[in-house]
Amino acid sequence: MPGTPKMTYKFTNAILRKPNKSIHNALSSQYLHPNYEKILEIHNNYITSIKEAGLNTILLESLEQYPDSIFVEDPALIFKNNIIILNPSDFSRNGEAKIIKNEISKYFEKIFVVEKGKIEGGDILNINNHFIIGLSNRTDKLGAENLSNILISLGATVEVCQTPKDILHFKSECSLLDDDLILVSNRMSKLDYLKKNYNLIELPLGEENAANCIRINNKLLIPDGFSKTEEILSKSFKIIKINIDEISKVDAGLSCMSLRW
Repeated sequence: MPGTPKMTYKFTNAILRKPNKSIHNALSSQYLHPNYEKILEIHNNYITSIKEAGLNTILLESLEQYPDSIFVEDPALIFKNNIIILNPSDFSRNGEAKIIKNEISKYFEKIFVVEKGKIEGGDILNINNHFIIGLSNRTDKLGAENLSNILISLGATVEVCQTPKDILHFKSECSLLDDDLILVSNRMSKLDYLKKNYNLIELPLGEENAANCIRINNKLLIPDGFSKTEEILSKSFKIIKINIDEISKVDAGLSCMSLRW
């Protein structure tokens, strides 16, 4: 497998952002509008679960002017105690990256910025010292190339793949379970690069929305409501379930609500 094993899922800290009432107007491919109070409940449960998994939490203030700003994973990436500021694709998210850069730079040794192209954290799967970047409607070739150059300069290896059509983000339908084990939907299971280089657990048909999980130390956070997936994963992992019904209205999953290192 690419990279030098250092167990990507071993974390100590997490950065999150307080929910904003303007999330009602967040981007949604389904044209749905989530309820703020329900989002607040989900986020509180999320924080509790993050802490249960053993992490210290840093909670940033809400940004009402940016409806999608609760999703801190999209404008930033952490690697080797460095922060890389990304470039979200939609104009409504312009400015998030600059703000989060100022908010969290004190926690990291160096700051790097992807200045050209579009790239979001939801399209980046980190496995030890290796990164898979998925091209999608939110991440283009130029953004992937510029991020790749930064990561390679920091000692990483990078593979750029094409996210299957109609999947919003690369990680919308896959997540890291272990150093060489990835949870995938049926569509993601067909990617040649993943098939050749990793062991895959394929989700049951109809439970694709369970794909975005988070391995944190010896716990696995999974979306609630997917009994077949839970049965499969609970055989190997200590499960924490979180209801994400309301947040999924704006195409979000578990990983996008925190930055972990």
